[in-house]
Amino acid sequence: MLLCGFFKFEKSGSDFTMTVKKAKSKKKTVAKVKELTGAEALVKCLEDFGVEYIWGLSGGAAIPIFDALVGSKIKLVLVRHEQGATHIADGYARATGKPGVVLVTSGPGATNTVTGIMTANMDSIPMIVLTGQTISPMLGKDAFQESDIFGITMPVVKHSYLVKKTNDIPRVIKEAFHITNTGRPGPVLIDLPKDITSAPFTGKSLNPSMDLPGYKIASKGNLSDIKKMAKMFKGAKRPLLLVGHGAVLSRAGDAVAKLARKLNSPVTNTLLGKGEFPETDPLSLGMLGMHGTAYANKALTRCDVICSIGSRWDDRINGDTKKFCVGAKKLHIDIDPAEIKKIVQPDASCVGDARLIVEELVKFVEPCDTKEWLDECKFYKKEFPLKFDNKKGLTAQYVLHELQNLTKGKAIISTDVGQHQMWSAQFNFSIKGQKWLSSGGAGTMGYGFPAALGAQFGCPKDLVVAVVGDGGFQMTLCELATMAINKLPVKVLILDNKYLGMVRQWQELFFDNRYSGVDLEGNPDFIKLADAYGIKGVHIDKVSQVNKRLKEAIDYKGPVVIHAEILKEDNVFPMIPAGKSAYEMIIEPPTTKLEKPTGST
Repeated sequence: MLLCGFFKFEKSGSDFTMTVKKAKSKKKTVAKVKELTGAEALVKCLEDFGVEYIWGLSGGAAIPIFDALVGSKIKLVLVRHEQGATHIADGYARATGKPGVVLVTSGPGATNTVTGIMTANMDSIPMIVLTGQTISPMLGKDAFQESDIFGITMPVVKHSYLVKKTNDIPRVIKEAFHITNTGRPGPVLIDLPKDITSAPFTGKSLNPSMDLPGYKIASKGNLSDIKKMAKMFKGAKRPLLLVGHGAVLSRAGDAVAKLARKLNSPVTNTLLGKGEFPETDPLSLGMLGMHGTAYANKALTRCDVICSIGSRWDDRINGDTKKFCVGAKKLHIDIDPAEIKKIVQPDASCVGDARLIVEELVKFVEPCDTKEWLDECKFYKKEFPLKFDNKKGLTAQYVLHELQNLTKGKAIISTDVGQHQMWSAQFNFSIKGQKWLSSGGAGTMGYGFPAALGAQFGCPKDLVVAVVGDGGFQMTLCELATMAINKLPVKVLILDNKYLGMVRQWQELFFDNRYSGVDLEGNPDFIKLADAYGIKGVHIDKVSQVNKRLKEAIDYKGPVVIHAEILKEDNVFPMIPAGKSAYEMIIEPPTTKLEKPTGST
């Protein structure tokens, strides 16, 4: 007890009671000022940053944070696996542009997030991952459920923190939100020892100054670099614009469209660049690369100028750098200076925000004489269309073609990884970048379904469809509980060929049909599985059922699992073998044995 004049302070636990004595009165007025814990300060900071949801799974080291969320404005969504939490947060971030937030406990809880963190990092997705940690005195002493998550995740985060002082929490949170969603986005991990979140917060402010002296972001781009790129288009007869994920992240669609129309240039896109320039536009050639359209890859081999807007020139579009766009001038726009010259040596480049740079570039370019070039691209579209044959049975391509007819490109499509992903990229045309969610760089099986849940959390009025394979879906299907409990009307389309289809395709084409580790016979009855969670199931195994039953699922107001049993041994074409160039594209199933590829699956 401390006495000071007429004021008397008494402490009980973390509550201070102040009694004010008046000189001429015996009446007492009592007011309570609650002292914040580190966890409560953390939650208030998250609220101030407008966090709507936290996806997480509780545990001992994180209990103070979970306790602080009781009564918070933030909705805590209990998931069934920590990997699911990260993919849900990832899907939310891609669909809304806002960072997704994850909360898990220490040890295995934290390490279960690594796959999702890597997925987000490879695709430049803003995410905050909060991990509980053992108490500070036990760090490095192999305490129960201790893991060095700071060290384990260092290669796959944009930045990370191990918080050692309770009063640092507000600054760390402010810096984390700034880092995750500025420049090239990426995940930020914050490791929080239990004693730090339990201790009293005595800092002066929940909105302190940041301390990031080395963190600088290029935005507008150098004007002389922009003018140099503009000159490269002068006299071009066969220009080609390549739209990558960086264009989606910077919302560069309108600027790209203006540039394309001023240049009279066709536009192609990467897997993650889908939709930022509408794939239904006459100038669009759709996706290029390993399983891109034949006409996009034909254009790639014929262009005389190619301008990459937020693409990394990665191995899925450039299997052989020596044979990539031979003779063409190569231009590169990217916000990350590390990507310039990493794979392709550009003739001109500019570092900065894709939208801002393209907006400036439009001012300096002149229209190109591309009539013959556009006619040539039209010929390629007519000569090498995407196609499928239902004579042997139900194909995934037909199911996705009908899905496209029903949704008109307006649905948010989230895919898993494999053959179905490539077929969906081919047949589900995107008209807006944020409506296509897929794991690109990491190729993470199990991503598609939980990512769709995140998109639905963020865009509750949108139709969201998860296109998944029977293999990947079974890796995170426990989140059916999350979908059911939260009444998320996601439509889960399972394209079931009872194989790990993409690996099986490679084994057929390059390993003499020696199938190993790909047979998924023994899959569950997915309709009964859905029913077990109280979710509507729709079964498709005939061509004649597709349109009617897809429409039934789409019209249904709640969550639906659609089980489509497709041909077992169908393959994705066109195909550029790994390590090869677009000049070596295979358009039809080969009749002779193929050389083993040199690149990754």
